[in-house]
Amino acid sequence: MKFPRLSVRALIVREGRLLIVNAYPGQQSDLWCAPGGGVEAHASLPDNLRREVREETGMEITVGGLAGVNEFHAPDGSFHQVDLFFHATAEGDVRPGWEDPEGVVNRWSWVTEAELLQRRHKPDSLSRMAFGGGAVPYDPLEVIVS
Repeated sequence: MKFPRLSVRALIVREGRLLIVNAYPGQQSDLWCAPGGGVEAHASLPDNLRREVREETGMEITVGGLAGVNEFHAPDGSFHQVDLFFHATAEGDVRPGWEDPEGVVNRWSWVTEAELLQRRHKPDSLSRMAFGGGAVPYDPLEVIVS
């Protein structure tokens, strides 16, 4: 049995704008998401999130509370990922000329809620988690897209 992949993501909102990334090498997709990525064993979730955001943006963050949980899956059974979204704060911005050492993230953008809703993004609940507040949403088994 293959277990779901566990991932952590940062909701960094500053002055009403959310930091989003395009995590498709070579700009092969117009899909945007919150920065973050896969969890490595023997490190806490906040430590994993700090590492991922540093890799993708060069930014140092302070990790806050849990903001939501989302599951992605491919209906054919080839992929299943659980994303844990945390509120986070960062000093500064993406470093000029920063390059993701893994070559995955290639673009960054700070967007308002209205601007986010005009872009193709995942998960569908991203806007509610980043801007909505309230209870921690659980968004089960959303079909993954590429």
